[in-house]
Amino acid sequence: MELSWETYRIECTYPFGLSRGTADYYDILYVYFLGDGIIGRGEAAPSKRYDESTPQIVEVLENGIEIPSPDDILESWETGITAQAEGIKALESALSMAALDWWCQKDGISLHRYFHAEKENTPLTSFTVAIGEIDNIPQKIREAKPYSIIKVKLGTDEDKNIINAVRGCTDKPIRVDANEGWTLEQGIEMCQWLSERNVQFVEQPLPAEALDETSVLRDESPLPIFADENSLTSEDIPRIAYAFDGINIKLMKCGSLFEAKRMIDFAREHDLKIMLGCMVESSIGVTAAAHLSPLVDFADLDGNLLISNDPYNGVGVENGKLILPDGNGLGVSLKGKIEGLK
Repeated sequence: MELSWETYRIECTYPFGLSRGTADYYDILYVYFLGDGIIGRGEAAPSKRYDESTPQIVEVLENGIEIPSPDDILESWETGITAQAEGIKALESALSMAALDWWCQKDGISLHRYFHAEKENTPLTSFTVAIGEIDNIPQKIREAKPYSIIKVKLGTDEDKNIINAVRGCTDKPIRVDANEGWTLEQGIEMCQWLSERNVQFVEQPLPAEALDETSVLRDESPLPIFADENSLTSEDIPRIAYAFDGINIKLMKCGSLFEAKRMIDFAREHDLKIMLGCMVESSIGVTAAAHLSPLVDFADLDGNLLISNDPYNGVGVENGKLILPDGNGLGVSLKGKIEGLK
């Protein structure tokens, strides 16, 4: 089994704005497991919010990662491969994708079948309107026409103006993500105001360290409150369940597809709703998450739709519904010959 990798810069169709800042591009990294004529693909899209970066990942890979034999690659995952990733969750996630993609192709099954997820039961995905120029919102809403649900990034001084601009273009349901951008007082006021504007729920309204205040907001809010920055791994769930109605699982936060499945199971045990989300990623990372989507309540898997140079084909969307690709493993394919990519 051979491990290789390649860095790649994905370009945002529009500047992608959060309460923490705005980006025009993201540097990601693809990893490949090669053996027996099979390519297993994975993607690492690290986040500054969690102190991870592509150069960090490259350094770890250049120092060398020992890959177990193909027969042991899944059985020894946590003690074998994960232990060598130096705690970088985006790298752990990429390696898990590549390992499972390779294994499932060799075994002749799709990734969703490996996780006992029914392909037909994928949910609708939302489409994100990031923080940016309010004048661009009508164009963004037009581009979101195929999607039934709009996700709006808030956490600014213009929050009400942003929602009013969206509402001036569409009456589709909205999901709000404040990315830790509010105080408790702002959260109470905004959740009440948003509840009168066909908003489904609010994601991570307060800073992650303000857990007790989030619990107060949950009790006061007419809208459900979902955790994002508070729900990194399954270990977080028992600790935060009192403060939230649901969680957002992202592969790049939790560290692997195996851990994402564990989070799904833990969330069910704690009566929490579950959404699968993503960073701004290409179709490898988003497709990997989409294979788990039949097991959850909501999906926000649009990271590949927010970039202009996605090099891979993978999960599709029809009338807002996620459509998993045919084929074994992830079912992704390279769109054309691109130097360095497989």
